Order: sequence, then C-alpha cells, then structure tokens
Amino acid sequence: MKNYLILFFLLAGVKLTAQQRYELNSGWACKAITEEFRKGEQLSLESTALNGWMPATVPGTVLTTLLNNKKVPDPFYGMNNKLIKDVYDTGNAHYTYWFVKSFEQTAKGDEQVWLKLRGVNYKCDIYLNGKRVNLKTHEGMHLRQQYNITSLLAPNGKNRLALLVQPPDFPGAANGGQGGDGTIAKGLTTPYTAGWDWIQPIRDRNTGIWDKVFVEKTGGLNLENPHVVTLVPGKRLPSGKQEPALIRTSCEIENALNKTVSGYLQYSLEGKVVKAAVQLKAGEKKLVKLPDFQLQNPRLWWPNGYGEHPLYTISFTFVDAAGKLADKESVQFGVREISTRWNERTRSRENLVNGQKIFIKGGNWIISDAMLRFSDERYDAEVRYHREMNLNLIRIWGGAIIERPEFYQACDKYGMLVFQDFWFSGDCNGKWQDPLKKDDQWTRRQYPDDHGLVLTAAADQIKMIRNHPSLAFWCGGNEITPPDDILYPLKEKILPELDGTRYFFDYSNSNDMSYNFLGGNGDGPYTIQDPKSFWSFRTYPYNSEVGSVGVGDYASLKRFIPEGNMAPPQNGQQPDSVWAYHKYIPYDHHIEPYGKAKDARDFAMKAQLVNYEQYRALMEGFSSRMWDWYTGTIIWKTQNPWTAMRGQMYDYYLDPNACLYGLRKGSAPLHIMMNPLDSMVTIVNNGLGVVRNVMVQASLYDMEGKLQQQIQAFTEIAASTSQRTFPVNEGLKKLDAKTGCFVLLKLLDATQKVLSENLYWMPAPDGKYTGLQHMKTAKLNVSSRKAGKGQLEVLLNNDAAGPVAFFNRVALVNTATGERILPAFCSDNYFTILPGGEKSMSIEFPEQGNTPLSIEVYGWNLKSQLFPIN
Repeated sequence: MKNYLILFFLLAGVKLTAQQRYELNSGWACKAITEEFRKGEQLSLESTALNGWMPATVPGTVLTTLLNNKKVPDPFYGMNNKLIKDVYDTGNAHYTYWFVKSFEQTAKGDEQVWLKLRGVNYKCDIYLNGKRVNLKTHEGMHLRQQYNITSLLAPNGKNRLALLVQPPDFPGAANGGQGGDGTIAKGLTTPYTAGWDWIQPIRDRNTGIWDKVFVEKTGGLNLENPHVVTLVPGKRLPSGKQEPALIRTSCEIENALNKTVSGYLQYSLEGKVVKAAVQLKAGEKKLVKLPDFQLQNPRLWWPNGYGEHPLYTISFTFVDAAGKLADKESVQFGVREISTRWNERTRSRENLVNGQKIFIKGGNWIISDAMLRFSDERYDAEVRYHREMNLNLIRIWGGAIIERPEFYQACDKYGMLVFQDFWFSGDCNGKWQDPLKKDDQWTRRQYPDDHGLVLTAAADQIKMIRNHPSLAFWCGGNEITPPDDILYPLKEKILPELDGTRYFFDYSNSNDMSYNFLGGNGDGPYTIQDPKSFWSFRTYPYNSEVGSVGVGDYASLKRFIPEGNMAPPQNGQQPDSVWAYHKYIPYDHHIEPYGKAKDARDFAMKAQLVNYEQYRALMEGFSSRMWDWYTGTIIWKTQNPWTAMRGQMYDYYLDPNACLYGLRKGSAPLHIMMNPLDSMVTIVNNGLGVVRNVMVQASLYDMEGKLQQQIQAFTEIAASTSQRTFPVNEGLKKLDAKTGCFVLLKLLDATQKVLSENLYWMPAPDGKYTGLQHMKTAKLNVSSRKAGKGQLEVLLNNDAAGPVAFFNRVALVNTATGERILPAFCSDNYFTILPGGEKSMSIEFPEQGNTPLSIEVYGWNLKSQLFPIN
C-alpha cells in the first residue's frame, strides 16, 4: 500500500506535458502533378520554392480546394456540376496533387514524434525533409496511418511535409447507375461519388487528405487505441440509485526506445486508481488489460426519449518505474449496455438498453457533406436536428464511410444510437443484374479487389469508434453481405476480439433483423404514400428504409435553383431540368387536393403540407402498433449531403422543412394522435413509466375556427405501449360534410398542463381541402425577446375575431439581408393558431454578435411579415 500511495502522489505531481498533439489544418499548399515535375524528396525540403502553388484546404478534397480558389463553380448550385471535369474522362492525373505543409517540431532525449493521418483518398506517398516516410504507397480511404518521424525531424525544428495524393484506381464511369458503372467499388473508397439516385457524381471522387492530420509528441512510449467496455447487469430505470456497473479496460502500448521499460498503465475514476504493471522490451508493442473496476451508483447513459446521456472521462497514463510520465490518452465514454432479442410476435429484432426495450425511431444518414467538408459545428447541428425530431437512432448507410469520431461525439451528447454499416451496397456489390454495371454479378460480388485491405481497415476503424456509447450495432453492408472471406473473419474473429459488445447484422435488411414476409428487398417503399397506409398496411416489422419526400420551402429552393428554373412541377409533366438534376421526386396528385400550384413559391408551401402529414403519419402509424406489428423503423432518409430534393428533414444548408416538424410531432415520446382509419384517439407512451390520471380531450372545429364539439375522458397509459381511447367519427361526419374541419387533440395532466397536443386538418368528403383554399387572410400579433446568448422566446397571438391562422412558419433572419440564420432550433414550427389562441416558442441559434435580427412569420393564409426583436 505504501508503494501504491507513493506512485499515486508522484503521478499527481507530474505535469502532463509528455504528450503534445496538434492538428495540421492550415498553411497547406498544393499543385497538380501535371504542373509539378519535381520529386517528393525535393518538394519536402524547406529550401525548395513553391511558386504558383494554390492554398490547399486540409482536411479537404482536391475539388474543395479548387472551389475555394474559384477554379470551379459551386457544383451544388443549378447544373454547375456539369461544367466540372470528371476524373473518369480526364484520367487520374488530372486530380493527382501534391500537398505540402511546413511545421515546427523538435524532439530531445526519449521524446518521440508521430505523424498521424486519419484519412487519405485514395493513395499517398509521404515525404519529410527530403526523405520518404512510408516505404510502401498507402492505399485505402478508410484506414488511419501512423508514422514515427522522430529520426526524420530537422535539427533546427523547421520541417516540411509533402504528400502525393492520387484518386481511386477505378473511379468508375458516372453513367447514371447507382455508383455509376460499379467499378468504383473495386477499391476501398466511397461508391456514392460516382452518382446515385439521390446525388450527382462528385467529379474528383473525393480525392484528397480528407480527414484530420496530427503531429503528436510523446515520451518513449506511445499509448494507442484505449478500450472501455461497460457492463450494466439487470433491468434498470433512469432514476433512482443504481446497482454497480462493471468497467473493463485495455490499451495498446508501443515502446519506441532501444531499451526495456517498466512501469504502470493506469487511470483514475471516481477518486480510485486502477493500474497494471507493465514491462516492454525495446521496440515491443502489446495490448495491456487492466483489472475490472466496479463503478458504484453509475450515471447511466440512455437513448433520446428514455433518459439522460451523461458521459465519463478517464485518462490512461503510463508512468515508468522512476515516476516519469511517458504518455497520456484520454477517453470519454458512457455507462450503458445494449442487447437484442428476437420478438416472436413481430418476427423482428427487439433492442434493449440497460435491460429496457427501446422502440426504434430512426433515420438513415449518408454523410454530412458529399465533398467531405466536415466540421464539429455541422456534425453537432445535424445530430441535434435528429434529436429534435424525437428520433433515437441514426443508421450510417454502407456506401459512404465509418463516421468520424466528431459525429459520434455529437451522438453521445444527444443520446442517438448508431447503426453503422461497413462499406458494401447491393447496387455496386452484385445483388442485382444491372445493365448499367460494367461487370457481371459474380465479379461485383467479390468487390473490393483487396479483401485483406478491407479486413485491415475494418479492424482499424472499429478501434477508432468503439468507445462511443452511441455506437449500438454493426452491419456488414447495405442490402448485401460482404464476400464470405470478409464476412466471417469480421463477425467471428475481428469484432469479437476488438469489440465483443455489439450485435452484428450480416446486412441491413436481413431476416435476422426483420422477417421479410412480404417478399421483395425487405425495405421501402420510397414514394409518397397515402397517410392512411401507415396505419393499415403491415410492412416489414423492423424496416431499415422507408420514406421519400423532402422538398424545402421557397427560401431553400432559391439557394440552389436559378431564378429562370423556378417552374413549379405539374402533375404528370416532366419537371424543369434543374429540378430533375437535383433528384426531384414528383408530388403529383398529393399537391392537387390543396389546389393547383400557381408558382414555385405556392408549390413549395403546399409541399410542406404534404411533408408534414407524410412523416407525422409514418411515425404515428408505426408507433400505434409497437410490439404488435413493429419493433422499430428507420426512415430513408433524414438528411442530404448535397442540394437534392428528396429524403431530407432539413436541406443541405441546415434549414428545416415541414418534414422535420411533422416527424417531431409524430415521434414525441408521449403522443396523442388520431387513427385515420376509424378516427380513434390513440395515445402512445414510449417512456418507461406509467402515465396516470390524465385527461384525453378531442375538440372539433369548423373551418372558421368555431368549436363544434368536445369529447373528454380520463385514463392512464402503461409504459412502452400504445392505447386506444375513444372515436370522434360521429362528430367528423357532421363537420366535414362541406369543406372540412380541424381536430385538436390534447393530453392534460391534473394541473391541466398540456402534455401532448396535435392538430389535424381534415378534407371535405371528396378528399379536397376546399375549406383551406377559401380561408380568409389572418393576422398575428408577434413579440419576441432575448432569453440568453443565442436564445429567443417568441409569442404569437391570434385575435378572437379573426380566422384560423393556419400552418405558420417562423424563421430568424438577418434584418439587413433577409437571409435566414442557420442552423436555428425551434421548439415547434408549421403550427396553427385558432381564433383567440396563442403560441409560445423558443429559438436557439449560433450567436450573431451585432448582426441585426428579426423574426419572419408567414403561413398558409398569413402574409410574410418581419417583426423586430425586443
């Protein structure tokens, strides 16, 4: 015990300066290989001039750098993408570039310096101070690199790094197929860049130093890939004192010195030190497992809607026998345990967190930005939007990437479970016959060509993200398994050894996930559906992909559609060329009940009504049959990495459309709703506790907003269930005989606080919204005030003598320019205010300094107005 205390106090007194890590994210320059004929040995010398080189964006791609230097137009605007040369047509040399960066760094004594690259696409040769760093060309987009560069550092500390970066060997022909002609999948890269049904081709196929580059200085030892596993036995509740949880840890240690080193690997948690004695021979690298630690009364991590998401941080340190700190590696984790079981009633996989079954309400995610322009702020905003939609899971589609640690950090923060695919997709990897593909199915079935590289990359990426509590499931691929000599090593050896705590699905719509009793592919459909179908048609019990629409409002369309192309699509007619290029899905007869669109602005407004109703009904229908028909559903898709017009709850510029708010409403953890088949008022309780002594209230209003009937009943709702209460069909028969009506549902507690509220607009018997088309113009009184930094409170009132103010949108704008402030997180939007009613809402947004701000309000029968902020 005495020696233990001496070591503890030695550690407490050590200044943790042994490790220094910083990112090389500015001051880069680049030049095309077709314009630069000097070799890497010369270019990596500080004395070599770089005349005529462009400033380079790192992390970033060649195309991003060209765009930032105004060498190409914005490929996301209009049809500009057609003006940019495609790598398949030019040959790889056109997008092969040198990237050069100078930095200052020295090492003395036992200090070691490491160069770490988190992602290069696709090949790279690395030089430092006139010497080759990687003796073999690096290959593979999804693979980290680490090099000990201590011996290559310049004596004066002034160093120059040079990388030659090449595109994928097989960029593929962008011939309009899913992944073009499919050959891009021969390499370990992102096949979506050759084009898909939701995106046009990325011309350089995302060639570049696309992820972060670090320089790290350590002592003689380097800690790598720490691993934290949390085991939470039993069935838990979010509140109250918790039984202990088990913390199991390990870490890799590399001894870079030419001598044996002894010491302790250790960390402290809740005031206690956990340690293991270690001895490493010269040059040795080993995995060290520390003793298990029992964490008393742990703060448990729960998915969104079920509880809080607290995180712990520990620092692994290695201290040698003399008490000298050699290295330190910090890890953030959450305490939770995720498990699955088969639900015999639904015939689908049922997922549990901390012993409690979780009804999955998910969204499919492609990638944050199609040109890989990632940022912590964007990741945080996008994941927060998913939290704002009341979702609890994000699935990462297999045609893109293993998402970055910054994405997972946001998911940890907001309580989003993650379903992570590996890099396979049925479209490129041979699931179907396809005349647009160059190779036959059996050939494509063996993509990528280098299976050993895939397994190496899989092991590396597993280590990169496995500590995140949000990471819930691994999946072999999108709609298809990897080849057998990848699948079985992955599921039987690599994952059990490197993770061992998460369920692995062979592919995204496998029978192991959801029994495919309907035939077909086991997912979809991908078109606009009659809202009633979500309640009446029993689809796949755990659907990995279902959904479609997502056209933004007029402000969104203006960001990427030229004024001359602002033509509203009409039922049965070909859309404008720009709309088609941006993958517009026809709304056709779904718009018509609201009246033929007069122009693009009118079309966009009516599209929002369709959007809202579509996604509210989707989640309401699935939730109404939770644990009976379904164990969950995952929407295709909830975000777009470029300016497409389908499958998005917010646009590329982070501006929400009505999909987001309809989904937010329908996905609420405690939600009152109306079954459109029989007008039965139904309540869904996703929570883990019984909701007692509540009033169910249904109010029916005519189109003028006059109350015609009100029905009330008291009830209680069991945990994790849906419950039918009473029908309102008789009242509807009387009210909708002419032009339609409104149905306002409320769930009230004993203090008459509204726990859930939901308003439906009902059509006339012929299915048309005649009443909406003839509404009088409304006027709202709007006031707002600052509630804190980047926070506003808005109050909207409707005069008692006025008409219904229907389907209103609130936006925060720059008063001088009229441009929206984005992202903006509104507590609600696209809401209706009855005569004499009011609506209070909050807005959170990035602080704007002295920029003058106003509130813009417009609606179905409300003209757009700007209101100053008090």
